[in-house]
Formats: sequence, C-alpha cells, structure tokens
Amino acid sequence: MTFPDEPAAVGRDLPRRDGAVKVLGTATYAYETALDGPAYLHAVQSTIARGRVTELDTAAAEALDGVVAVLTPGTAERLASTGDRELAVLQDAEVAFRGQVLAVVVADSSEVARHAAALVRVGYAQVAHDVGLRADRADLYAPATVNPGLPTDTARGDVDAAMAAAEVTVEETYTTAMCHNNPLEPHATTALWDPAGDGFLTLWDSTQGVHATRAVLASLFGLDEARVRVVSPYVGGGFGSKGQPRVNVVLAALAARALPGRPVRLALTRRQMFSLTGYRTPTIQRCRLAAGRDGTLTAIAVDVVEQTSRIKEFAEQTGVPARMMYASPNRRTTHRLAALDVPVPSWMRAPGECPGMFGPEVAMDELAERLGIDPVELRIRNEPDVDPESGKPFSSRDLVGCLREGAARFGWSERDPRPGVRRRGDWLVGTGVAASTFPAFRMPRSTATVRREGGRYVAETGAADLGTGTWTTLAQIAADALGVPVERVEVRIGDTDYPLASVAGGSSGMATWGSAVVEAARALRDRYGSEPPDGAEASGSVGPADDRYAMHAFGAQFAEAHVHADTGEVRVPRLLGVFAAGRIINPRTARSQFVGGMTMGLSMALHESGVLDPRTGHVVNHDLADYHITANADVGAVEAYWLPEHDPHVNAMGSKGIGEIGIVGTAAAVSNAVWHACGVRVRDLPITLDKVLRALEERPGR
Repeated sequence: MTFPDEPAAVGRDLPRRDGAVKVLGTATYAYETALDGPAYLHAVQSTIARGRVTELDTAAAEALDGVVAVLTPGTAERLASTGDRELAVLQDAEVAFRGQVLAVVVADSSEVARHAAALVRVGYAQVAHDVGLRADRADLYAPATVNPGLPTDTARGDVDAAMAAAEVTVEETYTTAMCHNNPLEPHATTALWDPAGDGFLTLWDSTQGVHATRAVLASLFGLDEARVRVVSPYVGGGFGSKGQPRVNVVLAALAARALPGRPVRLALTRRQMFSLTGYRTPTIQRCRLAAGRDGTLTAIAVDVVEQTSRIKEFAEQTGVPARMMYASPNRRTTHRLAALDVPVPSWMRAPGECPGMFGPEVAMDELAERLGIDPVELRIRNEPDVDPESGKPFSSRDLVGCLREGAARFGWSERDPRPGVRRRGDWLVGTGVAASTFPAFRMPRSTATVRREGGRYVAETGAADLGTGTWTTLAQIAADALGVPVERVEVRIGDTDYPLASVAGGSSGMATWGSAVVEAARALRDRYGSEPPDGAEASGSVGPADDRYAMHAFGAQFAEAHVHADTGEVRVPRLLGVFAAGRIINPRTARSQFVGGMTMGLSMALHESGVLDPRTGHVVNHDLADYHITANADVGAVEAYWLPEHDPHVNAMGSKGIGEIGIVGTAAAVSNAVWHACGVRVRDLPITLDKVLRALEERPGR
C-alpha cells in the first residue's frame, strides 16, 4: 500500500483513540444514552421447553406502583414480518424453548420492572421436549448449506478405500461443548419512537452492525429504512453474538411503540443471555486420517453432527477448515443437524474454524504419535501447493513459517516426544502444537466518505468498534491513503447516518471498511489534489474480491500443560502463537486481538461448557458464577508474534483479519499438551480433571 507522501501511519504502534474515554467512564454505551424520563423493561420467560401458554395473569404486575405497561401476545403490536421466528416475539402463545420471552413489563425503574415481571403468573399446556444431541439419532438431516452459504458436504476420491489400504490410520470421535458468548457489556438497547407519530424509530443499540440492525427492524415494523436510525458508537464486546439483532432490540422497540415519545431501556441480565443471544452449538466430529509411513496423508474425512433449533436453522460450518488445511488425494466432509427444542445457536468467535480445527488437529497429533514423527514436521510434510478444495493458488500462505518460527521461540527442539516423562514436583509437564487458519475476505456493499473539514480530514462509515481498535486503525488507513499525518484524520463510525457498512464479523471489518476508506481517499485526492479545499468530499465503495486466489490467514499455536499427578488438575502456564496475517495495521491492537483469542481458546479448552439439563431443557450453569471463563489467574504467559507477509491480492492494505484466528487451534494445542504431559488423550472438551484422573490412577507404578 504505497501512496504519495506516505507518512506510514499503517504499521505504527499507536494507542487506542477510544482508550481514554473508556478508562475514564465517559464513553456512552447504548443503555447509558442521556434521555429524559426513560422507562425500563424486563422480560417474563418460559419455564418449560415446549408447549403452549394457556394463561398469563398480569393483574398483580399491573397493580404495582410504577408499572406503566405490560405487553403480552394478546396486547403487543402485530409485527409486519414474522418469518424469523426467533425475532417474532409476543406474536403467539407457542413455546419453542426454555427461556423464550412470553411477556414484558415496562416500569419507571428497572427494579420495579424486574419485581413486576416476577409477579406475572403463567399457565402452560406442556408437551414432551427433546434436547438430546447424539450421533445415532434417526432424524439427523443435511442442511441445504452451512454458514455462510457453503456446501454442506464435499467429497473427492475414495476415503474408505484409502483408509483400508493405508499403513497407518486414525479414526476417532471428538466433541466440543455448548459455549456461550459472554461479552462484558450485555445485550442492551434504548429505543425511542418520535412522539409526532410519524413512525420514526431511533435505537441506541449494542450491535456489531448498525445498518444490519436497521434493515431487520425496518422489515419487522413495516417501515422504510429511512425511518429507522441505529446508533452504536461504543460496544463492550460481542464475539459474534451482536452480529445480528436479538430479541432485546425488538422488545425495546415494541415497548417504546406503546409509549410514544418516552424512551425505553432494556439490558438483558447475564442469565437471560444464555437463552436469548445465541451460543456455539456443541459438535460431534468423527475424524478419519490415513497416511503412509513417511507421514504423507492419503485420506482426510470429517463427519460432523451438531444441533439447531426447531424454529430457526443455523448450521455451523465445522467441517469446512478440513477441506483446505492439508494435502490429500482423498477427502470428505459432511454436516448433519439435529433440530431440537433449544434456543437458536449462532455465531461465536471463529464459527466453523474454532470447533472444526479441534478434532482434526488432535487427530493429526495422534497420527504423529503412531508414526513416530514430530507433530510439527508432520504438518509441514502435508503442506499443499494449492488450495485442495478449489485448486486455486493461495494469495499467500505461510503456515510452515509459523510452525518453524513458533517451534524456535517455544523451545520445541528440547521436547522429549515420549508422554509422561517430564515432571516438576507433583506436576507432569507436556507441550503441544496445533495449526490455525481463518479465511481472509471482505464484505460487499460497504461505503465510506472522506471530507476536508476545518483543516482536518474526516472519514465516515457506519462501522463498529467492539473493542477491536476500529477507531484507531481506520484513521491510520485513511492517513496513509491521503498522504497526511494520522493526527489530521478524524473517524466517525457507529451510526446509520454514516455511509453503509457491513457487520463487524468474520474478521472482515477492517478489510472491508478500510478498502472503502482507501477508495474514498483516493477519489478525494484525484479530484482535488494533495490539499483539497474545505468542504470537499468524496465517497468510495468496496470493490469485488480477486476470486483467482484462495485467501486465508494462518497460524501455529504452542501450549505447555501441567497435570497434577494425584488430582488430575490441569493448568496451562504458557501459550505461544505465531501468525501469518498479512500486513499488520497496528501492532498494539493486533497483539491485543491475538492474545485475546488465545485466551478465549484456553477458556474453551479447560472451562467453558453449557450444561443442558435434559429434564428441563435448561442451561443450569447460566451465570458467571457457574459458567467459568478463563481469567487472569488461569492464563499465565500468553505470547503472540507474527511474520512479515506481503499479500497484494487480499485488499488495498494487504491486511487479513485477525480477530478470530487466535482462538482457532488453541484448544487442540492444549489437548495435545495434556496428552504429552500425562499420556491421557482427551477428545471431549472441556478438559476437566475427571477426564484425566482415572487414566492417571491406572498408570504403571502407582
């Protein structure tokens, strides 16, 4: 990315522009929008998993001082569109999952609203529910596509014949748990309808995409999109769960419609988020690998079973990364779904790649063990020349560089390949490795405007910053495209009043919005020269991607695991990742993303599991007291590095998304390290002490 008079803002380690206001507490989040006389909403949720509401007694709630409205399916506004049954709330009496919203109470304070909601009495006609995910279910089906519109199944060659003829094989089943997004800021909305009655709706929402939220809400309420404004300058995390509107947005808008001119606030409780904001589906992965004695793969197969909701399908693309990761003439991937009486699963950081790399990367470690080949070397030996799925050349691919650099930094050469032979006091010590990948792409239909304003430059687009650094990195990109110091560039984002922008998801944000900003800046310079007059502006849009290439980021994850010889307790004092992710826009925010992803991957490996009670259809550990996530005390040392990578094909900046690749591969690296520490192969996440203790007790010499 070379521009006239380039001041090289891209690549500088700049502090976050939004950092000070967040630390000082002056950044305004959706729930905190300063408005006069707000009302507060609290939801009444189903206590059964399937059936029909036969009675809603709201008298006690309505009699409570401070309650201003109670909305039920009998009193709530009819939505113009009810095709999305997840969002068609308060439209009928059917109950599709435990925790579904049945009614809402609106009051002068959040405390009164919550109290009143507890007073609503609900009667049900309950029917038998089914929440059991198993690979042997007779009703499993193949979805038409898997997220985000990819083929459900793929096959090449003859996997079964290759398995039968192979010198060495691995055929195992791996499982990943139900995991729940838990961003620091809950899903929150403030809604206000214009009191003039002209049908104008303003939403201050914690969202990863203001324009996507506007489009959905306009459709639900039968409005022209010009009658809806969505504002979201600051977002306290999302991890994918805020990538599309959830019921909180619809409920706030419905309640505010009933109180024209009065704003309504809704912040979901932590417990409500476990049933109303999506989650990562549990997966069952049957992985099959075949290889010659030299380690060359002759077959790869991944057959996935996962769950979806009866009311809305979501098919996680779990088997997709196996399609392009390693070379093999025979390959197959399949996806099958069980439609259950559960909440709707959805995006969670690195959907597909994150769970989908666990099974294959542990299987690769098992294959290395059986072959007597170093796990790093085995991966290098199976490096493909082109994308095995499409046959296209890679725009850039340096997995081998990541593996070698990571091994050198981690001290891999000192590793004894035998499991269970290193010990520090009562702790058995092991190390493990796994590879990471994530597609590099940009979304269509995003635009930006760059304008000269008062001697400065202003870049506007409806992008979101959910903690990833967008406020800062977009300014760096704009500065280089304009050929001016970054201090002269102001960024305005998070509002549908700004040009159309894609959702912050799929690690595509900066590639998409940055490309639009570059085009706008170039257009401004081409039109007005190096010093445009005050008020001059130009717009730019994202162009089509170069479909001649397969575009992916890659990485290698290394983990050190300690397993207590007597209790089976697992600790991971050290993680190290090396990534090849194109040009790094800002090293400070990039390192934050890599380290955050690796930490979240460790959380998936050791702690996170939504425990679904089959008797009630209820996630019983639905708060942060019982649903443990990795905290500072759990992490130890997390190191993130990257290789210099020039890729002129991905976008004008040469950058690749980095928000998600850090989580990919981490859980597999931890599992492989646990095996190396104690000789116990854990194929079911999370890795808890009960899964290793029995095997430890059976060790020779005990």
